[in-house]
Amino acid sequence: MNLWDVLLVLTTLVTGLAGGVFAAFSTFVVAGLRRVAPDDAAAAMAGINADAVRPPFMTLFGAAVVVPVVTGVIGLVGGYDGAWLVVACAVVVLVGMLGVTAAANVPLNDRLAASPDAAGWAAFDRPWSRWNHVRTVACAAACALSGAALAVA
Repeated sequence: MNLWDVLLVLTTLVTGLAGGVFAAFSTFVVAGLRRVAPDDAAAAMAGINADAVRPPFMTLFGAAVVVPVVTGVIGLVGGYDGAWLVVACAVVVLVGMLGVTAAANVPLNDRLAASPDAAGWAAFDRPWSRWNHVRTVACAAACALSGAALAVA
């Protein structure tokens, strides 16, 4: 197994894991929060968002951005089979995960932190969830692209 193979496996792993985190929120975390009083949901989600910026998640999030980019560059420079699939994976992650997080989810998180009550939750819940679905699909697509690169490598 050479460096290219290791990077392909890591790219597939980190994009899949990041997508799994987002999928958890899309499939049951937010749905569970909707079962409690809106004030409680807002406070809980604000707490989750505060914890999300700690090293365990931020390391995974950063790796899901950096590893595909590095892998794509190494793949192109080295002329490896599947390099363009990894470049596509990196673009999907940069736009669909990082871009959406920065442009949509983080501003909504900040607004919820400023108003962690029923009104804040009402303004937060649906838009944040829709954008989170985009992040989930983007990570799934990035993982699939990386997996396809693994198949041709």
